[in-house]
Amino acid sequence: MSSNSTKVFIARLLGLDVFDPLGDRLGRLRDVVVISRLATKPAQCVGVVVEVPGKRRVFVPMTRIQAMESGQIICTGLVNMRRFVQRGAEILVAAELFDRRVVFEDGSGNAVVEDIGLARERNGDWIISDYYVRRGDPASGLLGLRRARGERLLVPWDAIMHTALHEPQAASTYVAAHDEMKPADFADALHEMNIKRRVEVASELQDERLADVLQEMPDNEQVQIISALDMERAADVLEEMDPDDAADLLSELSEDTKHALLELMEPEDARDVRRLLEYAEGTAGSMMTPVPVILSPEATVAEALAAVRREELSPALASTVFVTRPPLETPTGRYLGAVHIQALLRTPPPESLGNILDSDVEPIDDLAQVAEVARTLASYNLTSLAVVNDDGRLVGAVTVDDVLDHLLPDDWRTHDDHSDGAAAHVPDTEVSGTPKPPVNGGPHG
Repeated sequence: MSSNSTKVFIARLLGLDVFDPLGDRLGRLRDVVVISRLATKPAQCVGVVVEVPGKRRVFVPMTRIQAMESGQIICTGLVNMRRFVQRGAEILVAAELFDRRVVFEDGSGNAVVEDIGLARERNGDWIISDYYVRRGDPASGLLGLRRARGERLLVPWDAIMHTALHEPQAASTYVAAHDEMKPADFADALHEMNIKRRVEVASELQDERLADVLQEMPDNEQVQIISALDMERAADVLEEMDPDDAADLLSELSEDTKHALLELMEPEDARDVRRLLEYAEGTAGSMMTPVPVILSPEATVAEALAAVRREELSPALASTVFVTRPPLETPTGRYLGAVHIQALLRTPPPESLGNILDSDVEPIDDLAQVAEVARTLASYNLTSLAVVNDDGRLVGAVTVDDVLDHLLPDDWRTHDDHSDGAAAHVPDTEVSGTPKPPVNGGPHG
């Protein structure tokens, strides 16, 4: 192998901004694509996956990469804005090689990949040059393999052999490298993985993080992941989800599984979910959250502001305080009205909520259809709306994001609006595309 002039490690590149030569930001690097060659040659890096505005992940070939440094990546040329689709011989380094078990060529045992070094050869090609590994097998287990203590080594590419792709694989390195990602972006990354790897990575997440990510995934992928967990863990994750999202997921499972999971959940969490499951799909009751911010008319503005500051509240739910007679848990006493965040900010802290109620907007019936809910939200420029039953008791609140989930196509999370392959200009003449991989594929070794 020719001597190398440039070397970078992939874990340090993940999340870096990608710029054009003029300094305009293209997006953020999310993964590196390699293909294997002959067993006597190192795997070649053919491009990178960049997350561009709109949360779309696109492919940028290495022929367009001008520089890869510790603080930034610079590319040139036109970038194809069509969503990246992995081809058969291509390997995503962070998603598929990190945490992979390898065997030392000299027979001295096993190791787990924690990072991979890329080097640029004199001819301009980028190749895998080194593996940063942790010696010793990971702890055994079908899913969610954990880190094991062991010696860490930097070894050349030809000092190890990869194990079979179907073997169980840990995901702690991948999860740590993407810890800063928002749940929706992490969900998008999982969507691009094969089912096996998707389940392994998802299973490595803590319950609260996994719940947040699941809520951003298509229904079929939610089912794949929750079904792969043991029942106790699945119930714990469902408890961390918003009740309406947990109900939507449970409705996709078999009746036996659904009832078994509800029995394993904490009674209070299960009660909220059971109430939502009683409503027909497409009604206000089926899409609402049963735990909005609810206070009595005697509560003060200061108390209301403290209530909407809770970190777990979404911006839509935090925008409105609903005022009712006791009891203050749904189904409440008689619904009186709402107080919007702007009114709270304009009113002295000691003022009672009963004195600043907005009672002009009628609450929506829990059996109202999604179209009626959408019209009401749009007509009054609201982000959330009270939902009441026949007795005038508040049973929940429906937010604008709940309505959008029902109005958008089922595949809205993964649908590519740029199917024409429009290119973003970064000064050059050609349109990039993933090079056609060679016939041989899979990791070397």
